[in-house]
Amino acid sequence: MSQTGLLEEMSGWSPEMCEREKPAALPKLLSMFQCSSNCKEKIRVFKIVTEMFMPHISVLELEQDVFFQLLPQAVKHFHSLLFEVSSQASQLSSQTTELRNTLRNILQDMAEWLEALTACVRCVCSIEGSVTFENIQSLPSSVLQVLLAAFTHCKDSDSVYSGRLHLVSDLLQALFKEAVSLEKQLMELLDRTTLSASASASEITGMVSVIHTFLNICSVFSKMDHALHANTWKFIIKQTLKHNTLVKSQLRHDDIVSSLCDDILLSFQSCLHLAEHMKLTGTQESTDQRLFQKTVKLCRFFANSLVHYTKEFMQFLAGSCVCLHQLYLQIQSLFPPSPSARSISEVHKNEISNAFLVVLDSLLLQLLNFRPFMELVLSEFQDLPPEHHFPHCLLLINIVNKLPSLPEELQILWCSSSKSSERVSIFKAVIQSFARCSPEIALPVVLQDELESGQNRLDLTFYQYVCTHLCAYIVLLPPGCFAELEHTLLNAVLRHRMLESLLAIDVWCFLARYGTAELCAHHVKIIAFLVKSSPSNAYQLAHLTVLLRRLLFLMDDDNQVGFIKLFPPTQAENFALWKHVSLSSLRSALGSQVATDLFTAALSQCRNLLKGKCTLDDIKQLNLSLSTILAACEFSERNLGAQQQSDVMEVILQLWSLLNVKQISEQPSLVEMICLFLDLLAFVIKQVEPVILQQVLSLISSLCREDSASRIKLATLDFLLLLGRIIIPQEVQVAVLSKISGLFSMLLADKTWIIKQHALEAFTQFAEATSYEEIVPQSLNSEQTKNHVVCFLNKNILLTEDDNRRFQRLQDEKQVLETFFGKTTQKHKEGPVCLEPCAKRPRQATVIDEELGTHIEAAEKSLSSIQSLLQGSPVPHWLPERLSSIESLLTKLQKTAGTV
Repeated sequence: MSQTGLLEEMSGWSPEMCEREKPAALPKLLSMFQCSSNCKEKIRVFKIVTEMFMPHISVLELEQDVFFQLLPQAVKHFHSLLFEVSSQASQLSSQTTELRNTLRNILQDMAEWLEALTACVRCVCSIEGSVTFENIQSLPSSVLQVLLAAFTHCKDSDSVYSGRLHLVSDLLQALFKEAVSLEKQLMELLDRTTLSASASASEITGMVSVIHTFLNICSVFSKMDHALHANTWKFIIKQTLKHNTLVKSQLRHDDIVSSLCDDILLSFQSCLHLAEHMKLTGTQESTDQRLFQKTVKLCRFFANSLVHYTKEFMQFLAGSCVCLHQLYLQIQSLFPPSPSARSISEVHKNEISNAFLVVLDSLLLQLLNFRPFMELVLSEFQDLPPEHHFPHCLLLINIVNKLPSLPEELQILWCSSSKSSERVSIFKAVIQSFARCSPEIALPVVLQDELESGQNRLDLTFYQYVCTHLCAYIVLLPPGCFAELEHTLLNAVLRHRMLESLLAIDVWCFLARYGTAELCAHHVKIIAFLVKSSPSNAYQLAHLTVLLRRLLFLMDDDNQVGFIKLFPPTQAENFALWKHVSLSSLRSALGSQVATDLFTAALSQCRNLLKGKCTLDDIKQLNLSLSTILAACEFSERNLGAQQQSDVMEVILQLWSLLNVKQISEQPSLVEMICLFLDLLAFVIKQVEPVILQQVLSLISSLCREDSASRIKLATLDFLLLLGRIIIPQEVQVAVLSKISGLFSMLLADKTWIIKQHALEAFTQFAEATSYEEIVPQSLNSEQTKNHVVCFLNKNILLTEDDNRRFQRLQDEKQVLETFFGKTTQKHKEGPVCLEPCAKRPRQATVIDEELGTHIEAAEKSLSSIQSLLQGSPVPHWLPERLSSIESLLTKLQKTAGTV
């Protein structure tokens, strides 16, 4: 009988006959399958064996007697069909009828192979009782090879068929449909399959390979069918959890987590795209809304899958921390309140938050217990792109919110730093990350927050949000973390980034209010010593003085008394501290007494210094005394007594004789002196003689040039503002008013924005207060200046920009600042900055000339006196030797003078 006739005959056999004839018929069929080169015949033989004879074969014999014989050939044949269709598909066209029929036949055969394999798997599923993986090991791997090839071909069909897809699209749809049926049947079988605890290494490796192949299939149809994609992931997670103890050491955990993160992000982006589309079009079509809700559920499903997987395999996920961290940053950067987020409605925002983001929040809570994640998030060197700085800061604040729920030992770990692992504390991480978010702070970004449980959510700026949450955690801070907090806050105050310092100062003030009076006093003492020992040009000094002033307001009466005793205002060595203290922070009686003591002591030192010729060091001491007098005067709020006014006037007149335009422009200490001079002059301006006022304005006009120090310009503007409130004597009125208008004209046109802004404010207030109205038009000597003043008065913005342009400008400014701070940080690494007095500056040439002349004159007088003493007196035995030493010294001085 021919093979065809035999197959026809077997097709009509009953189940009983198949069971009876199996020993003789099965070998013939297997041999026929191996030898046949006809595709249709192979498929027919495969179906007869699997559908008619397999039900009568013991499950223990299936692997060896059937699968081992059939499946390798079936897979090979399927791949050969796939190769044949792929290699010819590019030549397909509507004119090549023969090729089209050939390719359609091949695709039909491929679909039949999938159908046959589905029947095979279904048959195994119908076996009663449990099925062990050992007995069907080659079936899943073979089926998955076919599935991966089929799905890949469907995915790549656009490129494979070169624009002629419509000629075979119906068969490709059928192929995909059969592949989906086969996958579902295989997943059903594997759900029933068991892997015993005593499974061999090959069985475990086989199961791991099955899971990994399903993972590869997932990546193929991730964009083709969302339901199928989700079901496949569900199966993968289920199988990994089911066989956890056996497969955990061999699974590609990083690949699984990475794929899940990619799918979460892809689905999340689809959600945002749909939500944005609905908001922009203003439509809420049921189709779009249903699709949006389905996509949100898909996001939630993927996120839950990630939560389950990380919970089960956390110990193996050290390499996945970067991926998990990036997932948080990418999601937050795309979602409000991020400035780069898509514009979506509040309803859709809440729906995404409540359904999806809450799941990621639970994932974060799990990760807080995982040290590799902590080391990554708290790494001192975060190389993040600019768009991830804001999301990273929000992530850190989210972590801060969750820390109280952790055991104390874990909290201490998060709140401590480690040099060996380059890990910083959570406090330092938040403060440094916050400082990199200058665009978001400047906008400002607004977040909604519930400050107390049960209350309505409030709108908070980003700065308020970060500060509030940091302070809230300090209330619950374990005692073991307190030292690290203090250390971090002090370092942040001393940092060159203003935003770090401002945040640290606010948090520190909360700490002082929340803590004990003794703690506040201890902190004030430390900061006071730092202020006192800091060089006047140290940038840290500005930050320290702001903190000191605020903390002094929080001290109780007894500790304020102790502070005054510790730093007596009567001692000149404490002037460097008291000149920075706001005396209004002291209780009324204390403030008045300290102001009196400071005024008296500083005035005395000024008089002593002004008696003789002032060296550069003397000028620095004089400036310190003047600053102290100024602090005492400011406390009195310009209500100085007659004697104090007389004393201030005395100092001013003595200072006036020292001021020289050339020296002031060349010496920073003299620049500081003229600024202090103008500030003090404000307290006695009504007692100043007209001619002195005219001379002062002439001096200021000479000093204020385009390249002059900003400090002089700012002091000049403050002084000009004061002149608007006084009556100018008639005899100097013309000259003084001319100088005032000239100075305003120049400063209003200044190119430095801070000078220009201050000039606009000062000029506006001057114009409102002065009775000399003619100055106003005289000061506005150009149309551009006039326009700027008018716009300032009308509060008009000269440059209009939308939110996107503004944010981009802020980003550009941030890059400039980052470059500057980077250079500053590098300088600090090359030479650490310490709060110690700086090396003395080289003396100014004219001052050196004066001092050299004085010493030479003194030496000449001394030598003349020695000569007079020696006349008629015996010469001491030691004198020749000393004169020889003096002669050698003079020779060296002559050589030095000759080389200069």
